[in-house]
Parts: sequence; C-alpha cells; structure tokens
Amino acid sequence: MSVTINTVDQFGICRSATSRIEKEMRIIITGASGLLGRAVYKTFNESSHQVLGLARSRVRNGLKQIDLTNKEALESLIHEFKPDAIVHTAAERRPDVVEKNREVALELNVNVPDHLATLSKIHNFSLIYISTDYVFDGKNPPYDVDDKPNPLNSYGETKYRGELAVQNVSPKAIILRVPILYGEVEYPDESAVNVLVESVKNSSRKIEMDHYAIRYPTNVQDVARVIRDILEKPNFPNSGVFHFSANENLTKYQMCEVFSRIVHIPIDHIKPIDSVPVSAATKRPYDCHLSCEKLANLGIDVNCVSFEDWWKNYLSVS
Repeated sequence: MSVTINTVDQFGICRSATSRIEKEMRIIITGASGLLGRAVYKTFNESSHQVLGLARSRVRNGLKQIDLTNKEALESLIHEFKPDAIVHTAAERRPDVVEKNREVALELNVNVPDHLATLSKIHNFSLIYISTDYVFDGKNPPYDVDDKPNPLNSYGETKYRGELAVQNVSPKAIILRVPILYGEVEYPDESAVNVLVESVKNSSRKIEMDHYAIRYPTNVQDVARVIRDILEKPNFPNSGVFHFSANENLTKYQMCEVFSRIVHIPIDHIKPIDSVPVSAATKRPYDCHLSCEKLANLGIDVNCVSFEDWWKNYLSVS
C-alpha cells in the first residue's frame, strides 16, 4: 500500500509524495493564459508534475501574475521555485501588431527569451522557446531544422532574433518552431484560425479572404503533447532546433470552406483572393511547411488531429 501526503507550497501548488517511480519535474509555463500556454499548462497539470503558470493578464485558475520584462521579479520567482524546466510560450504573436509596435515586440520576443536563457544557465534548468514557421521566407518548403531562416516580416525577424539570443546564451535550450495554431479559445481573436469561423457566420458582411498563402493549422493540444513528451522522454537532447506541424495544407479561404460545411452556412459573402494584395500591411510567406522528421526520428509522436474532425466536434458543443 502506498501513502499519499499532500502539501501546498507558497505558490499554491499541491505537492503529492507517493511511491510512484516516474520522475516529477518542477515546470514553469510562461504565457499560461494564452492560447498555447493554456493547453501546455493543462497538459502538464494532468500529469504528475509540479506546474506554475505565469501570466501578465487574465490571471485566474491558479496562475501567478508577473511582468516578464521585470527582470528582478522574474529572477526572484525562479530562485524561489527552482524549476527543472521553463516552457516559454509568451510572445507578441500578431504580425500586424509587431509591425506597428516594434519596440514592444522586441522587448517580449527578443529581450525576455535572452534573459530567460541567461537564467537557465545560472540556475541549470531546461528552456523550451516556442518559435514560428515565419522565420522562413516560404519559397522552398518543406523546411528542415538546418535550413537557413530568412524572415519576410518583423514578427518572423523578432522571433528569429529570439532564437539566436537563446542559442548564444544557453547550453540547455530547445527551440520548437510551430505554424499557425488553433484550439479552444476564450475569444475568437486569440487565433487567426478560430476568428475565421466568425467571418463565415457573419454572412451580412462581405469580405476578401486570402486564398494564396498555404498554411498548416496545428492544434494547440497536439503541440502541448509534444512539449510534454520532449521533457519526459529519457535521453532526449537538451538543446537544438525542432519542428512540429500538422501536414494538412489549407489557405484561409479553404479553412472557411471547411467551416461552411460544418455550420451549414454558404460563404457567398467571402471573396477568395489568390494573390498577395498590394496594400497588404505585412508580408507573409507563401508556404512555410515544417518538416517534423527530426522529432519523429527521436521517437516523438508527430501525428495530429484531423482539422475538420476537431472542428466538427468543437462547433457542435461550443
């Protein structure tokens, strides 16, 4: 018979001491109130690990409020919690916002990961930095982890600079590049995919929709699972660049066609645009398909949920 003793520490985390053999880790998730961060936080909370979720806004459900740009506060928290790993999902992810607020984006997308990498070296924890397929120009897919980045917009540039900062500082840093994400949202604009459902439903508003750039929408639950598997897998490399992506390719207009079939609303009000608009505020690459070969060769499950099947289930209950 095994005895379980539960205690609650200063972070409000319940710790269980049992006879389990599996290794428990102390893990911090940044951006834990965001689209990907929530999924990662939930996935690790459902395992045996001790998890602390950080957020700057929407601080609820056990999350701790912190401004990641406050170096002293971040250093103090890490010193107290003593993490084995930090999964850094926090970022300014909206390309159009990055173009308009470049200095703010540089602080969050470059300076914060640089500081986290420095702290990972000092405190000896693993760091997983979430990056993007937009570090590539989209001209020669599929992209392997060793292909040279060439971002077309400021968002991709800041994320790539974040990658370089992390690599230059930390010997124990993993960079995981992912594409456009979707999943359970608190509001549609959290995801550039989820928001398209509103475009389909609002048939009174005529709009133009990108039918040029090829995307690989990937569910945040699949990304969270892969991150957990990376940290839990014995002998997984503690540094390097990795790619994870779904393989279904869709333009945004084709995503709207999927939603149209599911909700039974015609999309005559949506006009497909099969070329890059001259007036586009932000350049977006044509096809940044990421090869998952490196992860697969290391024994990580890179399968993904079917895009249409997930949405059929989600829209039927939401």
